[in-house]
Amino acid sequence: MNWDEFAEAAPRIAAVFVRRHAAVGNLCFLGTNRPDGFPRVSPMEPRMFEGDLVLAGMPGTAKFRDLDADPRFTLHTATVDTHVSDGDAKVWGTVQHDPDTARHERFAEDLFATTGFDLRGRTFDRFLVARLVGAASVEIDEGLVITTWRAGGEERRIRKD
Repeated sequence: MNWDEFAEAAPRIAAVFVRRHAAVGNLCFLGTNRPDGFPRVSPMEPRMFEGDLVLAGMPGTAKFRDLDADPRFTLHTATVDTHVSDGDAKVWGTVQHDPDTARHERFAEDLFATTGFDLRGRTFDRFLVARLVGAASVEIDEGLVITTWRAGGEERRIRKD
């Protein structure tokens, strides 16, 4: 399911993810599977664009080679507060390359307009869109509240006092 579908199915988790994503300058941590089977964690600045969560980035990096071999990933908002007072969230699923060059151009225009980072006119060999299958968030609301979601289901909240 794409980002918009996820946000409709799991609005509480999506809201925490968006809030935390924006609060730290769009920084998240991407988890991929290395060829030797060990996990790799890499910083990334994913973007929501035209209903999708897009994992675009510098070509030739290890994280994208990982995703070529195994499209499964997890993405965690950068937590800088050990008390998690503003919450945190993670999503997971698979990625697939979107070959639509017109969309790549629109993405580059939007990226330039919102950040000043200029990728206009460049070819994207990795324009990866996420297909989400699960998510979780943590919030503090008179105790710890954990919200989980799996594709096909509804959000479930667990309160830990």
